[in-house]
Parts: sequence; structure tokens; C-alpha cells
Amino acid sequence: MKFETKSQPISAFNFSSLTDIVMLLLIFFLLTSQFVIQTGIKVKLPGAQNNEQALPSKMIVTITEQSRVYLGSEEITIDKLAGRLEEIKKSSSENNLIIRADKTVKIDLIIRVIDAAKGIGIDKFTIETEKTSV
Repeated sequence: MKFETKSQPISAFNFSSLTDIVMLLLIFFLLTSQFVIQTGIKVKLPGAQNNEQALPSKMIVTITEQSRVYLGSEEITIDKLAGRLEEIKKSSSENNLIIRADKTVKIDLIIRVIDAAKGIGIDKFTIETEKTSV
């Protein structure tokens, strides 16, 4: 049995294997990326060694270093916060409020946000933190 060997260069390149690899890489990066809704307000979150990733939520209250309160990306006063949270709660049926407070914010302001949320029936609160190393 004699096999024929050719030492000629390949004249055509098959792209099907290359497209398979690109597709697998695309799927891998989509699955491993984090899909977390983050508002555009910059705050320095307090650190914690044991923190968990919060589930995406429409009810995110951010309190900045200057004691400004934001619901999502909209600045709001404490007096109007309960009404806007109630609208969001009715439309999305969420019951978890995520609080992103700067680490220099006084606890009194955070308590006022929690009190406004409890007044409309929200009973779950998550205070977002950054993971710190030991």
C-alpha cells in the first residue's frame, strides 16, 4: 500500500473551525461577565470581608458624600422617596431595597431612607459594600 504525499502549499483555507472557536469564546465571555445594574453616581462604599453580590434591582438608593439621595440615577428628596419607591414596587413587585451609601454618610440619613421604605411595606434591605482583603 503506497500513500501519495504532496509537498504543495494549501491553496484554500477552511474558516469553519475558526468561526467555531470565535463563537465559543463569545459564549464564554458572555457567561462569565457580570450583569449588575450600577448607577452612574460615584460613592466610596464601606469595606467588608464577607460580602455577597447583590441581585440586580430597580430599587437602588444611592447616598453621596454630600448627602444627596438618588433613586436610580435621579436625584430625589427624602420626602418624595417613599412615593417613588411605592410606584416602582407596584410596577415591578420587588421587595428588596439596595442602599449604596458613601462610607462618610451619617447613619441618620440611612435610617431615614430605611424608615421611608418601611412605611410603604418594603421589609428587605441590602447595604452594598466593597470586598476588602484581609
